[in-house]
Amino acid sequence: MNNCLFCKIINGQIPSEKVYEDEDVLAFRDINPAAPVHVLVIPKQHIDGADQLRPEHADIISKIILTVKKIAEDLSLSNGWRIVTNVLEDGDQTIRHLHFHLLGGAKLGDFGRRNAD
Repeated sequence: MNNCLFCKIINGQIPSEKVYEDEDVLAFRDINPAAPVHVLVIPKQHIDGADQLRPEHADIISKIILTVKKIAEDLSLSNGWRIVTNVLEDGDQTIRHLHFHLLGGAKLGDFGRRNAD
C-alpha cells in the first residue's frame, strides 16, 4: 500500500523506535502512548484489519500473538499486560493496517471496557 503509514515504517521511509523485528513481524513503540509501555505489533504483510483476516492468515496471527508474549517478557511485564486491536471506524481503527497494541507497565483497570451504568 503506497500511502499506508505502517508500510512506510516497515520500508524504513518513516523512523520508529523498534522493539522487535523479524522477516514477518515488526514491533515499535507508539508515539502517543496510552500506557507506560505501549508497543504496536504489526505484520509486514499489509492486511487492512482484523475484518479482512482469512484462514490463510492463521500462521501470521499466531506468530504475532507469540511475539507479543515474547516482547511482554522481554520488557518485564510480569504483573500483566493487555493486547488490543481496533477494527474499522466504530472500533477506532485510525490506521488501516492490522496492528495490535501491547499495553502494560501499570494497572490498566477498566481501559477498553464498557461502563455498565
